[in-house]
Amino acid sequence: MILHMIFSVLLLSIGTASGYITIKPSFLKTCPIMTVSEEEFTKCSTGDIQRLFEHLYTGIEGLEDVVVDPLKINRIKVLQGAGPVSLNASLSKVTVTGFRHTKVTESKVSPKDFSWDTIFFLPKVRIEGIYSMQGRILIIPLNGKGKCWLEPVNMNIRMHTKTKLIERDSYVFYNVTGTKVEYDISGLRLRFDNLFDGVKALEDSTNAYLNENWRPVNEGLKPVIAKTVEDILLRMMKKIFDNIPANFFVSDIPKPTELYQRKN
Repeated sequence: MILHMIFSVLLLSIGTASGYITIKPSFLKTCPIMTVSEEEFTKCSTGDIQRLFEHLYTGIEGLEDVVVDPLKINRIKVLQGAGPVSLNASLSKVTVTGFRHTKVTESKVSPKDFSWDTIFFLPKVRIEGIYSMQGRILIIPLNGKGKCWLEPVNMNIRMHTKTKLIERDSYVFYNVTGTKVEYDISGLRLRFDNLFDGVKALEDSTNAYLNENWRPVNEGLKPVIAKTVEDILLRMMKKIFDNIPANFFVSDIPKPTELYQRKN
């Protein structure tokens, strides 16, 4: 029993000794991309990314510091000045919950540059933080600073991820360089405290109005919500794919020298 425990510890240390995982997790089904149809690869890849999210929540050896739920980010700043919305807004000390229930509906990878297009479904997300806002939504001037929360419902997220392949030792890795997020929802609840210098009756009536008119409010807050999700997913994707070789996801992924020489 003691020898078995020692062997297990040694195996784990070997599997992460290089600063990244060198033993492929058993839940990953490595998918070929060059020798199968796009449909076959997408089906295989979608299953892999779904299982990755599930195991990130329960815990993956070597990725203990990647937290899926709750997710935290220090500060987001957005300037929006088009349409019915004119806002200079920021969120700080942001906490996002709900990613534990992620359903990956599609995960595509481009064989040309190995960028990704991924679609997620989240039944309910909650974004909490400290807001600072000057401007207006619809006809309402909104000036204040305080606690806030937003709850998008039935959120479909379409994420485009830019990558550049790099090589470490004998492994190929995705270097995630950027994410771009678009989304749609079927509902939105929200609350901003301390509007209008804390005048309670005006604050309550304004929040009620914003909730009743959530569709145009959502359009106005899209830059804030999308930037929140982008920043969180970028941080998460970089951490994951800095530590899990791309070879474990795509069996016939080319080496960077091969891909970029081919493109040139």
